[in-house]
Amino acid sequence: MARVLEFIVALIIVVVFGVVVGVIMPGSGHVERSVVVSKDLRQVYDVVANFRTFPNYGVLRAYDARTQYTLSGNAYGPGSEISWNGQDEKVGEGKLTIASAQPDFDKIDSTVNSAQIIWNLDNAWRGNDKHFTLDLLRQGNTGKLTKITWSYDVDYGWNLLNRYSNMYIHGQPDAFIQFSLNNLQNVLAAVPNIDYSSLVPYIVQTKPTPVLIVSTSMQRKDGLDGLNEAVDAAVKQIEDAAKKLGVHTTGARVIFTTDYGDQTYTFDVAEPIDSASLNVAGQSYQLTPPTPPSLAEQTAAPASSSTAANPANQNLDPGSKDRYGRLVIDSNVRGTLAFGGPALEAEWNGTAAGVPQTRDMLRAYAQTHGYKFDEVTNRLYDILAQPEVKDAGGNITTYAQYDVYLPIADSGDGAALPQQTPEQQAGIKQPPVMSAQPASSGTAPAPASSSAAPAKG
Repeated sequence: MARVLEFIVALIIVVVFGVVVGVIMPGSGHVERSVVVSKDLRQVYDVVANFRTFPNYGVLRAYDARTQYTLSGNAYGPGSEISWNGQDEKVGEGKLTIASAQPDFDKIDSTVNSAQIIWNLDNAWRGNDKHFTLDLLRQGNTGKLTKITWSYDVDYGWNLLNRYSNMYIHGQPDAFIQFSLNNLQNVLAAVPNIDYSSLVPYIVQTKPTPVLIVSTSMQRKDGLDGLNEAVDAAVKQIEDAAKKLGVHTTGARVIFTTDYGDQTYTFDVAEPIDSASLNVAGQSYQLTPPTPPSLAEQTAAPASSSTAANPANQNLDPGSKDRYGRLVIDSNVRGTLAFGGPALEAEWNGTAAGVPQTRDMLRAYAQTHGYKFDEVTNRLYDILAQPEVKDAGGNITTYAQYDVYLPIADSGDGAALPQQTPEQQAGIKQPPVMSAQPASSGTAPAPASSSAAPAKG
């Protein structure tokens, strides 16, 4: 009997001791990790203010490659949600929701030095009010560095088991942050270092359009004069071919960028026409969208699509198809259906020298917002929506307006494309066409209010 009493007393002492220790344990938990990246604060903000790229840097698939993600809620900013489930116990089921993002994205420019995004967390970890906080701080002499501090906070309340779990906060929560933060650094490293804060891009639906197209190239050292000369020569070939075919060009010229190299710029010049049915060499053909060459064809043929770089295309018979599935009209001119599908669109007002910078901005914007694109199968293109206007003395009175497009598509992990960019949803209007003195190519593009582009739906 004495032994039983001793056991009961010992058990009571252990329980009391456990309760006392639990009571004096912290009622909340906090852990954080930091890293400094060589990216502008706005780019980092955009990546963590939506969950479309989270599967690329979240650590969960390192635990279980079969982890499935589902996006829901808003596409960007507060209300965005991502949920997951996996078979590994470290993954389990969970959901993140963006609770707040301060300041608003359109308030972030070079004068803003900090921002904060809070993600609410719902998973099997113990505790209440679980959330991640991502604090962004601009650093560096030129403000081109950003310190990312990723922290986890949890409230344990008076639940003693929850309080004891604070002993393990440097386990899964800490590992989740550390590994995800390292992966986030790698994702950001792939984004071009360019400031796109003045860009106002829209997601537009483009319509399949019949075009005649000519491949060409120029030496970049020849500048705008070389570009204009190559474009004018291609346009003449297109218009001569259109006359022979009995069709009419119906819109502004289009440039599809193939390779903007250090020395050579390779591109296609196209003009829309009024018929998708052409009579070539006495036979009727229906134009179809281009198709990328097979891997074997890409290996065997030069990378450039320029006819100057690929003379084999010049010897194809009219009415046949070239390696891109385009209808051969003559030695230089091809027919195809261009555009079709969603695209990220912005405008540049100025000389053509500013178009490459706008292309880089669109690429960076698409990457930080998780919009999938493939420049091999769907190249960037720009449309001369409005030629520049000069007075009698040859002085520019109104800028040329270039509509620049990056075709985008749905991606995996349930990441269907949103219908609008955050700028569109916020009702931010694209500025009007600029007049008087044109901006230099080194300044940010000034988006225009409307577009005469035939590709828009």
